[in-house]
Amino acid sequence: MKPKVYIETSVISYLTARLSSDLIVAAHQKLTLEWWESRRVDFELYTSELVFEEASRGDPQAAKKRMMALQNISLLELKPESLELAEVFLYQQHLLPETARQDALHIATAITGGMDYLLTWNCRHIANAELQKTIARISHQKGYNNIPILCTPEVLLGG
Repeated sequence: MKPKVYIETSVISYLTARLSSDLIVAAHQKLTLEWWESRRVDFELYTSELVFEEASRGDPQAAKKRMMALQNISLLELKPESLELAEVFLYQQHLLPETARQDALHIATAITGGMDYLLTWNCRHIANAELQKTIARISHQKGYNNIPILCTPEVLLGG
């Protein structure tokens, strides 16, 4: 059985956007494309309604590209348990600010969906090494034992 990866919106955005003039963003875009072309077949890909909603916003042509990239990815439903866990991250533990509500929902959806990885370029609120221990501790307290590794495509490129 292949490991399960939750694809967050930033990955789809970097995959489909025209190459940035910002060197760091451009490097992230190239790493995303490399992961997409060489490694995605090694995983079961999942996303959520939230990603579809976020990807459909903005410039219509860019949104169309993002939606096409999401076409063959399995959809995780946003369960009540996901909403509850996100609320714990935001309001009970104050782990993330209110402005990061969507990020908390991505994390909670990946956890409640039993994902092995959550793939993102959001290193402020999601793939943040300082937050991962606390996210795992809170999730374990809530009865979730399989906590996904929150990482970037670069980290998941492998050897």
